Amino acid sequence: MTEPSLSLRDKPETTAARDWVTTLAKYREPDQMRSAFELGVSIVPFFGLWALSWMSLSVSYWLAFVISALNAAFLLRLFAIQHDCGHGAFFKNRAVSDWIGRGIGVLTLTPYDVWRRTHSTHHNSSGNLDKRGMGDVHTLTVAEYRAKTPLNRFWYRVYRNPITLFVLGPGYLFLFQNRLPLGLTDSVRFWVSAMATNLAILVALVAIYYFGGLMPMLLIFLPSTLIAATAGVWLFYVQHQFENTHWDADADWQLHEAAPHGSSHYILPSVLQWFSANIGIHHVHHLYSRIPFYRLTEVLRDHEELANSNRMTIRESLANARLHLWDEKNRRLLSFAEAHALYG
Repeated sequence: MTEPSLSLRDKPETTAARDWVTTLAKYREPDQMRSAFELGVSIVPFFGLWALSWMSLSVSYWLAFVISALNAAFLLRLFAIQHDCGHGAFFKNRAVSDWIGRGIGVLTLTPYDVWRRTHSTHHNSSGNLDKRGMGDVHTLTVAEYRAKTPLNRFWYRVYRNPITLFVLGPGYLFLFQNRLPLGLTDSVRFWVSAMATNLAILVALVAIYYFGGLMPMLLIFLPSTLIAATAGVWLFYVQHQFENTHWDADADWQLHEAAPHGSSHYILPSVLQWFSANIGIHHVHHLYSRIPFYRLTEVLRDHEELANSNRMTIRESLANARLHLWDEKNRRLLSFAEAHALYG
């Protein structure tokens, strides 16, 4: 078991979680030119690599595949920009952010208004044991797992298996689940968001098939989509699913405590940090979601306490895939084997 870095609550003389909101407010204003630049250096290469991959089909299918696989990094970055748009953190004008987010949502196969609502729910309930179920990775407590029938325990184990979560799950989520506004089906607004996005995706795919046939679909569209989806799901997972994360029953849950203590600070190489748009600085993002992604590094530079808290390396994060159950007594995530050893 790796030794986790200290969280904000573990360090002496740390800033109270609630006080960080006031401190971080000064970083919330986006730079219009910087935002436009970040969008440009993400979307122009994305379409450029799409075109290059398409042209490569006449040379080598393998070359086209490799280029499309590399392009997944730009698609991931575009999703991160869509994410900032959803928080109103990318442009000062909310309508501009929303329409850019809707446009990117066609590329990421994610209905923007549906996702924005479910992601807002995630931010407002992350770590709340009584409000699980929307916008998060389904997690049972040890007591809940032990109370289930053997069949339901089996299905939970299937769901939490890394093959399901990181191999099968991303494709299902982005290719199929996102086609319906699940959890929000009683609202016309979210049906419009989902169906309008679906229609735009369908038009794009029909055009691709009409001009290029099946190969652009199989060797460009699917590889870049599935690789980006897998990377995105992994990032979301390790941002909240780690041994000393934070969960509380609703009566004890506090938003400003759950935000920093239940989110990791994922240490990535510079190139991966760029392509993931600093989303690894997740504890700061949850403390103040209106901060543009390109200003999160300013926060770490100015506040050593945040820079050194909840740190998790890639090597350390790999162990998180074996954690499945929240132990309310010891306040940590356990593997099935650890839970069995402790509780039978």
